[in-house]
Amino acid sequence: MLLKHLPIFPIIIPLIAAGLMLLRQDKYRRYKIALSVISFTLQLLVAVLLLNMADGTIETSWPEGVGVYLLGDWPAPFGIVVVVDRLSALMLLLTAVLGATTWIYATARWDRSGVHFHPLFQLLLMGLNGAFLTGDLFNLFVFFEVLLAASYGLMLHGSGRARVNAGLHYIAVNLIASFLLLIALALIYGVTGTLNMADLAVKAGHLSGPDRLLFESAAAVLGIAFLIKAAAWPLNYWLIDGYANSSPPVAGMFSIMTKVGIYALLRIGTLLEPTGAPAAFGGAWMFPAGIATLIFGAVGTLAAHNTQRMAGYCVILSSGTLLAALGMPGVILTGPALYYMISSVLGLGAFFMLLEMVNRAQSFGSDFLAASAEAFALTDDEDDENTSDVVGRAIPAALVFLGMSFIACALIIIGLPPLSGFVAKFSLILAALQASSYTPDPLNAWIFTATILLAGFIGIIALSRTGIRLFWSHNNISVPRLRPTEALPVTVLITICVWLSIQAGPITSYLEGTARYLDRPSAYINAVLMKNADRPVHTGETP
Repeated sequence: MLLKHLPIFPIIIPLIAAGLMLLRQDKYRRYKIALSVISFTLQLLVAVLLLNMADGTIETSWPEGVGVYLLGDWPAPFGIVVVVDRLSALMLLLTAVLGATTWIYATARWDRSGVHFHPLFQLLLMGLNGAFLTGDLFNLFVFFEVLLAASYGLMLHGSGRARVNAGLHYIAVNLIASFLLLIALALIYGVTGTLNMADLAVKAGHLSGPDRLLFESAAAVLGIAFLIKAAAWPLNYWLIDGYANSSPPVAGMFSIMTKVGIYALLRIGTLLEPTGAPAAFGGAWMFPAGIATLIFGAVGTLAAHNTQRMAGYCVILSSGTLLAALGMPGVILTGPALYYMISSVLGLGAFFMLLEMVNRAQSFGSDFLAASAEAFALTDDEDDENTSDVVGRAIPAALVFLGMSFIACALIIIGLPPLSGFVAKFSLILAALQASSYTPDPLNAWIFTATILLAGFIGIIALSRTGIRLFWSHNNISVPRLRPTEALPVTVLITICVWLSIQAGPITSYLEGTARYLDRPSAYINAVLMKNADRPVHTGETP
């Protein structure tokens, strides 16, 4: 009975937690922290169970690892459905891990800078989980609005002129994207009579004439709305200031927000592919948009002097890489792209939090330089009695942690060995070169490879310069004081990235299996449309 209802738990758990938190005022902080701990523990447990159920590790009655949950026992496509498969389960686990770590960081002090932080955070998780689980476009819109409404409150949390100014731009652009999304859904429903994704994949293939043209126009509007949410160029100008002015844990959590748009493009695009996918969900749009976004993000990281803005450009860089990879024909790049997405989300989440800690130590580097100069007798004082016993100074543990963590995050973002970023980019480039041998247009594969390498080279320059500026070029001496709740989340995220590189083989196998599953949309369609409220899934054969 528990396993039967498990697919709805990722939505219900944060919803109940948020509701219980709103019953008490913010002064009951320990009460809300305790509820959050319970919520995150349950979400992590449920995400792991669903991942194993979708992979077949835990035996279920799910056909081909696709679990369908009918709300109110209304059969699809008439009722609301929640669908768990390999891709959605992966996104649930990624959300739970990132959410738990950024929330722990926020408990150090950021949750007290405004009101209702904890319920807003839970509602954000509810919206994200719902967007990954829903099986119809209208509820995708609903969950988009839930997570965006929560993100508005979290972005403005703590107030401040710069934050409010950036937040208003963020809200305005996302409202426009939501408006476009709603228009597209109305047009699609008017033409096809359905918004269920599986049913839509069936009916879209039978459209012709004016209905087909209207459907493709609606799909183009839908694609633009998702590209805005995925931070594609030139629709991503709102992201930099928004992320740069958010509190560090919120910005870290926002690193997965752009991936919701990419998830929607991937999900709907793979379902519509056999019907002749509209251009909005194919390489005709996604590949050039991804290459342009990738170049824009790389140039932005080089031009940015503010560290938080540079991290925002790194998010755009990540989105561009994913859009370009998923815009290539076939699914040979889908597995490596999913691996890259996991690595970049975790690395960027750690990076946003790390930069705030580093900025507290604006100028400890000069102290090290002075100590080194003194140790090597490079100072003006040549008195042997004062210098003979000087052999340097011990680096405080906090500074060692910050420096090593910065190097690790830089390696993950740039894609240098030995961490997961290198495995991801190497897999992407290798897959692109393999694709160039059989795709009808091999030039795209070479363009993708060259752009990835160029962006990585620019990233090396930008992050090396930032590291030198942060750690070696200040004049005042300041050794930061870090709390365990601040150092632990960054350590956990970096450790997971190390584990990803060590376990690259099994993880890559799972992701390649996910890519092959996405290449067979019939598995998803049959599981949803053949689900009955009262009896097990049937095959449609005559008894």
